[in-house]
Amino acid sequence: MALIPKFNVVAAERPVAITTAGYSNIKMGQVVSLNTSGEVVLESATFPIPYGLAGDTKSTTASSMPGIANGWQNRASDYFDETKASAKMTVYHSGGEFATDQFAVNVYNLTTANVMQVLYARSGVLNTVGEDASATTYPVARLLQAASGYPSGVPGVDATVMGGVAVNGDMKLSGDNSNTYIEIKLLI
Repeated sequence: MALIPKFNVVAAERPVAITTAGYSNIKMGQVVSLNTSGEVVLESATFPIPYGLAGDTKSTTASSMPGIANGWQNRASDYFDETKASAKMTVYHSGGEFATDQFAVNVYNLTTANVMQVLYARSGVLNTVGEDASATTYPVARLLQAASGYPSGVPGVDATVMGGVAVNGDMKLSGDNSNTYIEIKLLI
């Protein structure tokens, strides 16, 4: 549900596909591709070449901002669709470092021993394998920090572990993958 840009090189603005079936929901932080019209679509077997990471959410059901529960709207006038007014989506590419909760279970199971492992895209999320379960043709990112809690900046009782150092008194940032985030270096 979330993408936290720590450092980015390019934040492009691209038209988002609005008529392509199956592409009405793209969460912030998911891997996106371009269709044959040059519009942003979710990375998939149909569009397997990754273009970048979605910096906005195109949804009709839920917000994807970091730490925002599904029932909360971040853009009330657009009902969760951050692309509605301009029909464009921010897409991060050409490098940078990010924290995200958009990754597959096999990435969740990686440990600190896997730091710098190359990650690929599969069905729009970061994965250890590509679209056909063996393809490693399109590297997307390198793992910098294995899945762990991410500090929200809100005082609380959760003990958040980030980089092996406990940050007590700070509630974990909520999100997908059991409220855990990975840190990555973007390669595309």
